[in-house]
Amino acid sequence: MSANGFRAAGFSWRLYCGRQVLEQSLKEAVIRAGAKRAFVICSPSIAGKTDSVRRIAATLGDLYAGVFDAVENDATYVSVKAAKDAAVAADADLLIAVGGGTVIMAARGVAIFMGEAGDPFQIMTQYPEGRPAYSPRLAAPKPPIINVPTTPNSAMNRAGTALKNPDLDHRMEYFDPKTRPHSIFLDEEALLATPPHLIRSTAATVFAGCVAGKGQLDSNPLVEGDDDQAFRLAYRACKRLPDEPANPSLLIDISVAAFLRNRAEDDGMSRLLRGRTFSGSYAVSTALHIRYPRIGQGESTSVIHSTRIRTSDTVDAQAAQRVAEALEVWRDGMDGRAAALAVADRLDDLYARLGMPTRVRQLDIPREDFPKIAADTVKNFNANAGARSPEAQVADALQLLEAAY
Repeated sequence: MSANGFRAAGFSWRLYCGRQVLEQSLKEAVIRAGAKRAFVICSPSIAGKTDSVRRIAATLGDLYAGVFDAVENDATYVSVKAAKDAAVAADADLLIAVGGGTVIMAARGVAIFMGEAGDPFQIMTQYPEGRPAYSPRLAAPKPPIINVPTTPNSAMNRAGTALKNPDLDHRMEYFDPKTRPHSIFLDEEALLATPPHLIRSTAATVFAGCVAGKGQLDSNPLVEGDDDQAFRLAYRACKRLPDEPANPSLLIDISVAAFLRNRAEDDGMSRLLRGRTFSGSYAVSTALHIRYPRIGQGESTSVIHSTRIRTSDTVDAQAAQRVAEALEVWRDGMDGRAAALAVADRLDDLYARLGMPTRVRQLDIPREDFPKIAADTVKNFNANAGARSPEAQVADALQLLEAAY
């Protein structure tokens, strides 16, 4: 491939945004998918504290097959298995995920378990000793999925699934392109029903990803377009959200930013991005919020992000300038290190204004837990898909946790 060559992938989906798009277009989407038994999957809070499920049931009429409303935090294997049993009992032929990233991943897990006859522990990502991790190919057909995000999240148009299982030393991970959504509904009412503190937390996660993308230099024109617009939307929204928590346009903007960041990966963005200066540490942040359910993804991201930048061994001057300019902290005469430090300070200010912590000590985690957290970073496919070096990875994670404390 030439220096100017690249590859991109497109996927079949429809995106609906705005007021009452569930009432306007959901039934049409279900019919277009050829389904007759649409089954809703959500958490207890969505079912008990919002009217989203009621709206869906009223809109679908005879096409509504029921609801499983007991998805547990971080999509536990036990609750996803129970959801699969309920969907099968309801004779479901389409799944509607209503919730944040946890519920959306849970619905993908349900679809996989409905379609695949194999043992869930054999078809999940495997971590052979001394060799790269691999995800078995999941060839069976899956029921179509419609996602109704209630928070901005990066799960809405992806194909990966990770289920929490306390009996294992890592999450149960699966990858199946057939679990990408048939349709996505960014419904203003569904987003506005989410408590503002949860919106701010998920917005912080999306924004962190957009900052990381802004620091990538080796992007093709499609990636660059998605990344630039995602950053603009996320940055504008995060600056205004503290003062306008009930502004539906900002909720749509930050959700679309998450969608575009995912599309940038499909368009050729390097998945090695997470190891770069401005990307924070996906592995450490994930380990924190999985080990401590009370800690959201935004909080686990914000306590690590600026420290990762400040302690980076090397800083690409061009990338640092791009990010610093985007965050409005670039000054003439800065070198790469000075620009990176200015970015880190700016991020701390933005996160604090969103109500996010910026130091690990603010999470009220005992330092004696750091070795366990560091060990949790080793088996994480998105962070460590290749051959693992457990000792080095644990040492790096410990060093980052201590520096961020």
